[in-house]
Amino acid sequence: MTQIRMEDSSTERTQRTYARVAGFLLLWLIITGLAGELTISHIVGSGTFAETAKRVAASEHLYRVALSSELIETLSAVLLAFALYVTLKPVDKLLAQIAMYWRLGEAFIGGVGMIGGFVRLHLYGSSQSIGALGTDQSEALVNLTRQAGFASYNISAIFFSIGSILFFYLFFKSRYIPRILSAFGVFASVIVTMVCFGSLIFPEHAATLQYGWAPMAIAEVTTGLWLMLFAVKTQARSDQQSGRPAVSSGSR
Repeated sequence: MTQIRMEDSSTERTQRTYARVAGFLLLWLIITGLAGELTISHIVGSGTFAETAKRVAASEHLYRVALSSELIETLSAVLLAFALYVTLKPVDKLLAQIAMYWRLGEAFIGGVGMIGGFVRLHLYGSSQSIGALGTDQSEALVNLTRQAGFASYNISAIFFSIGSILFFYLFFKSRYIPRILSAFGVFASVIVTMVCFGSLIFPEHAATLQYGWAPMAIAEVTTGLWLMLFAVKTQARSDQQSGRPAVSSGSR
């Protein structure tokens, strides 16, 4: 009996550790993704292709750092998928696995999409490419890589949103975090799915549709902070089933 209690305690400690790792990674992905995206947007700016190419060539290393930041976000998504799986596996192992596979798909497609970013940098920054292809052809190829990046971003985000729906549903089912927060997470994830499909079908409205990401940002930041600070209530489900009052794992 003592050994069983020790094993349960060890399992709960592991679960709480991964929950805190997941909370940190939720925030880390937002930081690295935004840092890369905002830096690239600042460098590219607006104007003609020649003006943009000149700015990119002048800040090539910073551009590469920004792309690397976005790549770190994609790589970290793999760790987040596993951390959430370990956290939610006791609730429903099969559903947690399916959710993890969707989030791994997000990371894989996002990683492939990063290739287009580095190709676009080469087209912008290489005078040899512009000289060999001509300005018009170089600009056309840049636009082509941009369209490919737009498609891969939205497809990757659809994989993200479906995995997020499942993970937040498991949080809702388990009561590991406040139910109002997990329910809002499910709602925000559904909105993201609709936004991404809408962007693929109506690309002319993609800029407006991006505002639909706001609820997801709130849900992820709030959930990340909660998991980092409080981990999960690992006894919530068993106490609920047995009729005992729930005990927070952090109070032991």
